[in-house]
Amino acid sequence: VQLVESGGGLVQAGGSLRLSCVTSGFTFEDYTLGWFRQAPGKEREGVSCISGGDGWTSYVDPVKGRFTISSDNGKNTVYLQMNGLKPDDTAVYYCAAQYRLALQACQFPIEYDYWGQGTQVTVSS
Repeated sequence: VQLVESGGGLVQAGGSLRLSCVTSGFTFEDYTLGWFRQAPGKEREGVSCISGGDGWTSYVDPVKGRFTISSDNGKNTVYLQMNGLKPDDTAVYYCAAQYRLALQACQFPIEYDYWGQGTQVTVSS
């Protein structure tokens, strides 16, 4: 199993970034994919998740209305479109995958076995 994130960078407050996570080594439709972030000195936290099969999605409150998760099953790729970025969004963003993880558990990092290496997102004020 391999997950490779890309798309991070430096952006001004109010700007946008689109993160990508290319996956391989598993049947995409059988997995739940999640985006997480970890700021310096803080614990890793859930951002958003999507079912590779059903397409349901979930967002944490701080990003609702600003971030959108989506997937392209043909490319085994999950995306995170981030608009209206704020300095508080600054973190390393990680993609994760777990076999048939339920919606109610998908925001918890401990539920995932497979992780990417992360991509840095820095939002300047």
